[in-house]
Amino acid sequence: MQFVNGTESLVVDAIDGLLRSSGGANLARLDGYPGIKVVLRTDHRRGRVAIVAGGGSGHEPAHASFVGKGMLTAAVCGEVFASPSVDAVFAAIMAVTGKGGCLVIIKNYTGDRLNFGLAAERARALGRKVEVVIVKDDIAMPDVLQPRGIAGVAIVEKVAGHYAELGANLKTVAAMARKAADHVVSLGISLSSCTLPGIGREDRVPRGKAELGLGIHGEPGSELVTFEGARQTALVLLDRLFAAARPARSYALLLNNLGSTTALEMNLLTNEVLASRRGARIKLVLGPATLVSSLDMHGFSLSLLPLTPEFEKALLSPASPLVWPRVRSHVRPRLVKLPRELKRKPLRASRNPALSAVVSRACDVLIAAEGKLNALDAKVGDGDTGSTVATAARHLQAALPLMPLARLDRFFAATSEALSRSMGGSSGVLLAIFFAAASQSASDGASWQDSLAAGLVAMMAHGGARPGDRTMVDALAPALGALPTGLAKAATAARAGADATARMQAARAGRSSHVPASHLKGVPDPGAEAIALLLEGLARG
Repeated sequence: MQFVNGTESLVVDAIDGLLRSSGGANLARLDGYPGIKVVLRTDHRRGRVAIVAGGGSGHEPAHASFVGKGMLTAAVCGEVFASPSVDAVFAAIMAVTGKGGCLVIIKNYTGDRLNFGLAAERARALGRKVEVVIVKDDIAMPDVLQPRGIAGVAIVEKVAGHYAELGANLKTVAAMARKAADHVVSLGISLSSCTLPGIGREDRVPRGKAELGLGIHGEPGSELVTFEGARQTALVLLDRLFAAARPARSYALLLNNLGSTTALEMNLLTNEVLASRRGARIKLVLGPATLVSSLDMHGFSLSLLPLTPEFEKALLSPASPLVWPRVRSHVRPRLVKLPRELKRKPLRASRNPALSAVVSRACDVLIAAEGKLNALDAKVGDGDTGSTVATAARHLQAALPLMPLARLDRFFAATSEALSRSMGGSSGVLLAIFFAAASQSASDGASWQDSLAAGLVAMMAHGGARPGDRTMVDALAPALGALPTGLAKAATAARAGADATARMQAARAGRSSHVPASHLKGVPDPGAEAIALLLEGLARG
């Protein structure tokens, strides 16, 4: 399902929504809905060159949101993934073209070439000065005679808009835009197709695969490749782009979100690209940003432009359309020293083979349970309990050789510190409190069982949870109570406590307290289940 009223009015309603929220941006639309859908500047000086571009909708924010000072003068919008009509393009050209003339920028698709091209010829026949630049930046299929125009069009529009804003003549604006179009290269990859309004999604990308070299209209990619993670994906795209790009001392790079790739993923991909061996040659960075999307496609594209002094100046010049990322220099991450209060003197490592074996076994159990706990948490939370616990377990397991295992109080203190650094969320803090209190109790001479009981008391005091509140306490409390009688009894008690949470009508603490009771019914608390799985695993071992 999608938030649409119907496909018939989708584009015109979306354009009006864009305009209603654009206060102060000097934007308007031409009359003529629904056949003519044109967004234009009202502050354009007709003595200067006008820049007209556009194409099918579904690539938002391109191109309507690129209308503004330093970018487009008008954007012509078609229906979703459909070229606008000749009349619509002709209307846009005639509405904004004065003595300065008009540059029409076309993405290299047959419909756009024909409709925009014929409209340009009609305007010329009426005495208007019109130049055309075709963008064909896609390198996915190098042997194709007519490469597609994809996200690189945004760079071409920025270069053209810069020179038009300076007051350059049509010949100069067209020459610089054509040079940018000839030099920019782009390549995209996606883990999914897109959802067409009123039609749905074609799930053609198998799990574990990705489509390399896909277009921006939902068409299949040139290759179906094995997905080997973000780093490998980013490097494959970057290597192919550098192989296809013209040699230069430095480059500008556009990182374009194709629709539904999260900001977290886009930042990670940006880091992989810029930290790579090729990254040192990238001087200017555009994005990561959603500029030329393909509805909700889960993918991204990279566009590479060899820099010249003219291109660099054009990209860095001010522009004020509704959407345009600030172009920034590629810089290395700066480090600021930690406050000295966090520079704790590490405890001296010591050996205890028996304790080391138990802790290592516990970590193995929690790592193995990652998928099960995530699936459980997806029903009542945000689906990350297994990953959170497994991350902490991996960190603890790696740190074991450096930990003070010969003294229990110091081991508990080191465990508390390790968990506070490696285990996210409230559960990490609570368990860090648990082991910090256990350390204090052990240093006062308490047995390890009594020390753990003291840790539970502190955890409940700070966290506010009690048995019956549907948290990990429901498994941990009975387990620690039964621990003096043996590990097997503790595991049985933990299992009974975890299973009991599935019958509790509501949670009174923790993340599940915000979840409706209907979602909790029959589902055990993930934290309690983690405790039960841990003790059962230790009892078996």
